[in-house]
Amino acid sequence: MPTSSGIWINIAGYYYRRSLDYPIVPIKSTKEIEFFTQVAYISIFFLLIGLILFIVAIRRKRLAGIPSGRLIYSDTNQWGKVEKPLYDPALRLTGKPDYLVKQGNQVIPIEIKSRSSPRAPYDSHIYQLAAYCLLVQHEYGNRPNYGIIHYRNQTFAIDFTPTLEETIKATLREMQDKTILSHVDRSHNNPRNCQNCGYRSICDQSLRI
Repeated sequence: MPTSSGIWINIAGYYYRRSLDYPIVPIKSTKEIEFFTQVAYISIFFLLIGLILFIVAIRRKRLAGIPSGRLIYSDTNQWGKVEKPLYDPALRLTGKPDYLVKQGNQVIPIEIKSRSSPRAPYDSHIYQLAAYCLLVQHEYGNRPNYGIIHYRNQTFAIDFTPTLEETIKATLREMQDKTILSHVDRSHNNPRNCQNCGYRSICDQSLRI
């Protein structure tokens, strides 16, 4: 039932307002109003659920020692293309970041992803960047505080924390131990699979697009 002032006429379940200045103006029935109100509440509910799941995922990453990354603006004109792979014999690790940029006394590795940005960088992308941070530290003698993942529409800075460093080193040791026990060949010929793989930097069979 309409609550605003004026003259209202009920015709077949619809209310019409009679105005002296305007012709009869139809508005939706109370049932339709209730229906659209319920739809709005349901939409808000699912939006809140999505937000809660996103927050939970971020907290789980923090508990695991994986930084989620922060959005930054980075001047791509200052990026220098890497001419040759970097190598650390102690870690038995080799890899080639897409770009390096010098900031103060630090050299920052940059990894380029052609895809659109997720809400937060994938764990595999973070581990790949962490491996590059290790290589940069060995090559240039200074430990980078962070690295950069550049997606098509957003750029993230990933803090190279001590926890992340220990995690990537443990992952490398595990992979190398398994490699000694059994050599596993690449199971595909799709360069895009390699492009999105977190172990691309240490794989001797990776394919380039």
